[in-house]
Amino acid sequence: MHRVGWAAAQLAARGIPVHPGPDTPAGLVEAAHRHALDALVLDSYELDPAGAGALRAAGVVTLAIVDGDTRGQDADLYLDQNFGADTADAHPADRAPGDGAPGDGRMLAGVRYALLRDAVTAARPAAPPPAGPTDRPRVLAFFGGTDAVGAAPVLTRVLLGTGHPMEVTVVVGRPEIGAELTQVATGRGQSLHLVAPTDALPTLIGAADLVVSAAGTSTWELCCLGAPAALVCVVDNQRDSYRRVVAHRLAAGLGELPDLVASGLAGRTARAEAGRTLRALLASPQRRAALAARAWATVDGHGRARVADAVLTRIADRTGVLKP
Repeated sequence: MHRVGWAAAQLAARGIPVHPGPDTPAGLVEAAHRHALDALVLDSYELDPAGAGALRAAGVVTLAIVDGDTRGQDADLYLDQNFGADTADAHPADRAPGDGAPGDGRMLAGVRYALLRDAVTAARPAAPPPAGPTDRPRVLAFFGGTDAVGAAPVLTRVLLGTGHPMEVTVVVGRPEIGAELTQVATGRGQSLHLVAPTDALPTLIGAADLVVSAAGTSTWELCCLGAPAALVCVVDNQRDSYRRVVAHRLAAGLGELPDLVASGLAGRTARAEAGRTLRALLASPQRRAALAARAWATVDGHGRARVADAVLTRIADRTGVLKP
């Protein structure tokens, strides 16, 4: 957490202390008992999958946040908030009983359960933004808290390479990303502004004519806000959700980052295709508005309440007491 300054600041502002967490099943159980927890949320690719089962056996309700694969965790509930996760192909019916198989009551699947911050739900417009012509579209680009994979310089160059007039604002996650972006040249009618990670991101999204981002959990924020978006798949675990979102035209697809940074003909072809997609969006308010309308209608912003209700119901089933 100390390496992600923005996230650490968010917790500090809310008075939430950060402590080193246990990394073994026994340690998780001991911590849950020490803090008298009724429930515990597990969101990790690194923790021992046996931890969920150990907690359940100790009487602690567990919610495991997953991306398709439950990693063999034996949790009370699984949350897969990816688009299309509630379909049979996302969670095959031949999974072992109790492994988050569809219909067993333990899988909370799909964007109906997307977890969104107050700042996002408060900024959700009453209706998707209408089409509005502009000679210089305002483009916002951001790629997670630290842009760990260095997507911003790549996509900024592709954006500016379209030659279309625009005002580009890039959220810079790390100093080295900012240093590289200062070397990117702009063309006629183009401007490039660099900003640090900010609490005002929902406001920036709402003011943008087009948002370029990674296909991670921020996708659901963009949908909730009705933002016309173009997404890039930056890591493997985004691939399935990215493909579904693009196929259902909730956002435009720019491809996968390894392809965009590849050398030779393959890389040039991938960048050219992404550039054509961006150029078409920049030139057409109608295309942007159509994306925004479908996205806005897909994520209503009430996902975390549904998840909380499911957890509280599990606690009540186990203890006989409904928590307030």
